Amino acid sequence: MNAEKLPVFPLSAHILPGGRMALRIFEPRYLRMVKHACATDTVFVICMHCNHVNIAQNQQILPIGTAVRVIDFNTLPDGLLGIKVAGEYCVEVDNVVTEFDGLQRADCKKYQVWNAQQLTQQIAPMDERLKEIFAQFTDLAQQYDELKFSDSNWVLFRWLELLPIDAKKKQHFLVQKDAKELLSYLFALHEVMVDKVPRVS
Repeated sequence: MNAEKLPVFPLSAHILPGGRMALRIFEPRYLRMVKHACATDTVFVICMHCNHVNIAQNQQILPIGTAVRVIDFNTLPDGLLGIKVAGEYCVEVDNVVTEFDGLQRADCKKYQVWNAQQLTQQIAPMDERLKEIFAQFTDLAQQYDELKFSDSNWVLFRWLELLPIDAKKKQHFLVQKDAKELLSYLFALHEVMVDKVPRVS
């Protein structure tokens, strides 16, 4: 499939297919991007960025991003534009250029991330732990019309969004041929957390 030239929005946070994210928009370049996306019902790309490279060379944008669509917007109490976006599909980002107002565009080609549906029987207890997180953080849960805890891809994508790990580490998991390495990482993290819980004799 040919690449599309799409606007890119670098963030330290990330969104993956099936995800939801609330954003505050105030910079003129991103107001222009959102206005065009809403008027034409088109996507833009949220990309993770790395702070340890030369921003002037557009190298801060990491190669795997997610095409998102605006699904809701409103004026926030502080007068800024608030939008909610939905992650649709991953893209491979290349040839970043900067426009007159600082908005960046890139060649974005659809990128097929692993399919974890064959891991459905192996994903427990990570689906239950994710349920606990969504139950605890109601603002997060309210972003979604439906919580798909029985969908392995959905569960692993939400974990990858939430994990407080380096952006390059998240990219590493996304480019693997399958989700087994990510699942192993989550299991290891879960065991560490369980070991830290005091045991009652």
